[in-house]
Amino acid sequence: MDGNDPHIHVPAKAVHDDAASRNLMAATFGLVGDLPSVVTTGCGLRVPYAMASRRPDRVTCLACREHARQEHLRFAAEVERMSGMVGSVFTPAQRKLAADRLRGLARQFSGDES
Repeated sequence: MDGNDPHIHVPAKAVHDDAASRNLMAATFGLVGDLPSVVTTGCGLRVPYAMASRRPDRVTCLACREHARQEHLRFAAEVERMSGMVGSVFTPAQRKLAADRLRGLARQFSGDES
């Protein structure tokens, strides 16, 4: 952890959201766990939680942006594959919408806003 790193990074688990999981647990069971003080990033550094973001407009580390882009594309393909299986509760329209949103986030991380 370097205190001189001015960049905002993306957590290594770019698609996984600890804060959302924490909120779900709190709402469901009344349990509140602590968020980590340090996270491992997509570029391999360990930085304070406050220096990491999942929002494309805030991430300034280029290696982390590329990591997040790849993770969102991988997850989009996984959503399409898994939700297309027999017994899935998702409609084809829902599957397409979810995958399109993930690909849109991937485009934002690559800097292509179109």
